[in-house]
Amino acid sequence: MNKQEVRKRIEQIGIIPVVRASSSREACIAAEAVHKGGIPIVEITMTVPGALEVISELAKSCGKEVLIGAGTVLNVEDARRCLDAGAQFLVSPGFNRATVELAARESKLILAGALTPTEIIEAWTAGSDLVKVFPCGQVGGAKYIKSLKGPFPQIPLVPTGGVNLNTAAEFIEAGAAALGIGGELVQSEALKSNKPELIVETARKFLEIVATTRAKSQ
Repeated sequence: MNKQEVRKRIEQIGIIPVVRASSSREACIAAEAVHKGGIPIVEITMTVPGALEVISELAKSCGKEVLIGAGTVLNVEDARRCLDAGAQFLVSPGFNRATVELAARESKLILAGALTPTEIIEAWTAGSDLVKVFPCGQVGGAKYIKSLKGPFPQIPLVPTGGVNLNTAAEFIEAGAAALGIGGELVQSEALKSNKPELIVETARKFLEIVATTRAKSQ
């Protein structure tokens, strides 16, 4: 899948499940659950124990059906290791120019993190394909995204932090290209209690919210 196809899938689905699990086993269970719930995308954060092995395993086992990304990528060295492991897109919590430039050279999609208007401009002009607005919930949530879309209508923004079942529709209405959703979707309790069906059900709820909200705005 090339970079344009990766971006199209992310924007079409509208949800990037962020997996922060306490073990590689839990991460694999989470990835399987969100896929079963209808979301063929998963972001494995580098904070997961054995994250590179998880990415590699998922890329081999379900890489044709599920878009495997690497999250919390802080530098170019980590980015290289993630791509070598099979990651098809990269996500960072902040802006690191060298990492964005590496992704561009490798023709891989990247969502660089930004918060302020200045950071968003820097990430976008450096070549970030979409811009992750993080931590969005702490600075106004959907209202902040709506404010940013005024001067930046051409920049696809992906709010992360503060997105839950109660706020997801507001973020889509505000103009978000997609939603980064962590613990509100991939619940740690569901993983610890071995109840992936809870994640499956939540994934379906988020998908329905995104689809319904987008249909209303057309």
